[in-house]
Amino acid sequence: MSAHCCDHDTPQVETIVNLSRYRKILWIALVVNAAMFLVEIGAGVQAGSLSLLADAVDFAGDALNYAVSLAVLASALAWRARAAILKAVSMMGFGLYVLGAAVWSVWHGQVPQAMTMGAVALLALTANVAVAWMLYAFREGDSNMRSVWLCSRNDAIGNVAVFMAALGVFGTGSAWPDLAVASLMAVLALHGGWTVLRQARGELGEDAGEDHHGHAH
Repeated sequence: MSAHCCDHDTPQVETIVNLSRYRKILWIALVVNAAMFLVEIGAGVQAGSLSLLADAVDFAGDALNYAVSLAVLASALAWRARAAILKAVSMMGFGLYVLGAAVWSVWHGQVPQAMTMGAVALLALTANVAVAWMLYAFREGDSNMRSVWLCSRNDAIGNVAVFMAALGVFGTGSAWPDLAVASLMAVLALHGGWTVLRQARGELGEDAGEDHHGHAH
């Protein structure tokens, strides 16, 4: 999940064996994640499920990661750090929104539609596995392989959590499983966003320091 600071480090352009194919796979990953974001937002609102909405923003975060990877194939570190700050602020804002919505739902919310939750969670799991397979197949032997798999594993855990929440809602007839999973995802988003923000600010500081030394000579 992007909530777990799931940032794929973009390799140096000269180390990529087949740059055009690499770009194509990044674009496919971007489109798949953006599409799943829209699907889960729509399904989350329609089904009344906060955990689906939380997972939707996870897909948005991943889509932004791939967009940044495409952009920085020929960009400076500073631009990447600025994009990371934008992502971090978005993640934290969303985390606060979901936590607020979860608290509101305790008193005013309705029981979400378990069937919709379960079906969309399985679709999301399929999408994540497909993207992971494409990236793994292309980047075998690359130093980033482990980060891709850790990220894909965390994404899959999020999808499975939503599916378990759907089973919980179906079994208990209450919204509590959905609220519990959504709240956990929101806390992870806040933590992940804060971590990314600190790292990005550090990188901007390093970049500014290097510029300063460069001008000093």
